Amino acid sequence: MLVVDDQFLIRAGLVGLLEAAPGFEVVGEAGDGAQAVRLAAETRPDVILMDIRMPGVNGIEATERILAEADERVLAEAGERPPRVLVLTTFDLDEYVYGALRAGAAGFLLKDSGPERLLAAVAVVDGGDALFAPSVTRRLVEAFARQQAPDPAGAASPDLGVLTSREREVLTLTARGLSNVEIADRLYISEATVKTHLNRTMSKLGLGSRAQAVVLAYETGLVTPGG
Repeated sequence: MLVVDDQFLIRAGLVGLLEAAPGFEVVGEAGDGAQAVRLAAETRPDVILMDIRMPGVNGIEATERILAEADERVLAEAGERPPRVLVLTTFDLDEYVYGALRAGAAGFLLKDSGPERLLAAVAVVDGGDALFAPSVTRRLVEAFARQQAPDPAGAASPDLGVLTSREREVLTLTARGLSNVEIADRLYISEATVKTHLNRTMSKLGLGSRAQAVVLAYETGLVTPGG
């Protein structure tokens, strides 16, 4: 674990909680994004607890840098796994959370969550799943999709034409807030098949998490807020 927060007392509390729990090891702590990027490269943690609002390099930029460097290592070193970034935020609809999800964060956790919730969240993202329920993802993305104006100067969105019809169906239902089990029931396929389609979709579109897939579905117009 790498713990990142600019407030010393919060950071110390998180470190103390994690070190006291069986199965967790804190390999570093950082008070700002720049330090987090450096420590992530040095310690290669499995999971990073990332604050967003920090002086200098914020949590979004730090997440982007950390995951970009990790992707380069994955290509160069067999067996390397990118860290899972779990964003810590004060507000559940903080506009910065949306940016963090776009940057590749695995999910978010409110700072007022209890110890059991924190430890469970770390275990969930370390296992490769999104932290939050699909319905929470949907509410978050819909809230900010309404506020995001298209950026004509921005990078082009991935081409959804590379997806099969079934992959598009799975992506659409994922973005609408359905769980893998619910998608399987809707499409009359197994849950394992749903996971396979979603993993292939993420691979084709260059996405690192389920949350990114949901964001992309809204940004490309595959799913519209309230639709």
